[in-house]
Amino acid sequence: MSTKDFVEKDYYKVLGVPKDATEAEIKKAYRKLAREYHPDANKGDVKAEERFKEISEAHDILGDPKRRKEYDEARALFGNGGFRTPGPGGPGGSFNFDLGDLFGGAQGGTQGGAGGFGGGIGDVFGGLFNRGAGAGTGTRTQPRRGQDIESEVTLSFTEAVDGATVPLRMSSSAACKACSGTGDKNGTPRVCPTCLGTGQVSRGGSGSFSLTDPCVDCKGRGLIAQDPCDVCKGSGRARSSRTMQVRIPAGVFDSQRIRLRGKGAPGERGGPAGDLYVVVHVDSHPVFGRKGDNLTVTVPVTYAEAALGGEVKVPTLGGPPVTLKLPAGTPNGRTMRARGKGALRKDGTRGDLLVTVEVAVPKDLGERAKEALEAYREATADEDPRAELFQAAKGA
Repeated sequence: MSTKDFVEKDYYKVLGVPKDATEAEIKKAYRKLAREYHPDANKGDVKAEERFKEISEAHDILGDPKRRKEYDEARALFGNGGFRTPGPGGPGGSFNFDLGDLFGGAQGGTQGGAGGFGGGIGDVFGGLFNRGAGAGTGTRTQPRRGQDIESEVTLSFTEAVDGATVPLRMSSSAACKACSGTGDKNGTPRVCPTCLGTGQVSRGGSGSFSLTDPCVDCKGRGLIAQDPCDVCKGSGRARSSRTMQVRIPAGVFDSQRIRLRGKGAPGERGGPAGDLYVVVHVDSHPVFGRKGDNLTVTVPVTYAEAALGGEVKVPTLGGPPVTLKLPAGTPNGRTMRARGKGALRKDGTRGDLLVTVEVAVPKDLGERAKEALEAYREATADEDPRAELFQAAKGA
């Protein structure tokens, strides 16, 4: 993500929340929009896919309190047409300071965004004030953080409930093995004469104020290959594939996006690796459903069991069945609770199993059963279960 994008993008507007929105409001807005624009729900819709990426990017910033604070501070400084400083003739003279001092120590909070903000806001905005090419050590010569990677994985219902370790094959940019990341066949690149090794060039500005851009000649590396590597064409970076065993925590939901710090693309010049984002898809189960930390199951019972009561065996996910006591006169659709038989929580405890009773009506009856039902119908002929229904309808 570029400096301009970070300053000018209104992530609050992207999520449709006010600037003073709480963390809960931001999370709720993100989940709603993510479900609406998720690629699985909009097959082949490029606009929906771009919108989903924009929503995820906004949540990465606003969903992290530290990064949100940095974003708000950067917007306050550079919003509405750029940061204004007094000119040479203005009150107090001109300012000459490094934004890295203003945002010192912010590096950790900015790592891991959707676009990978290098070494923090200090690095993103470093060099804006009187730091042109050759004016000391440029930020580009410092260690550079690796890119973030996004991948997808599909879990069975049971794996999502209990957690699972799955293999993920990923492709990302890494140091070229052929030239050891130098970009030069002989491993002896020369310092870029345009930016003098800083990777940056100054442009525009008046007085003590200037802006810097990545050097177009060395593409921000500060080095130029004398004999470009045939594999990476002098860039020092090449595509690399690897398979990683990733642990998906217990209790994940369908379409949930998990962030694994430091599992993304390797950094440059000793910089930290980026983050890995895994979008989880969960297959449905033929028997069980889920509501938060609770599992659900519908259990058929006979009319006699519902009317007279009794004990009913209920299956559990991956464990032995449990026996529930059915009270006499249990109505169809009643839900009972088997405690501790649900999904695994973060604290190691489990939710409950919600058992909904469904009275099963037999398709075929034997002679004895028919005779018994006929006798029951005669015995209860004076009872009208719909009497209250009609009475309420008249009253309305």
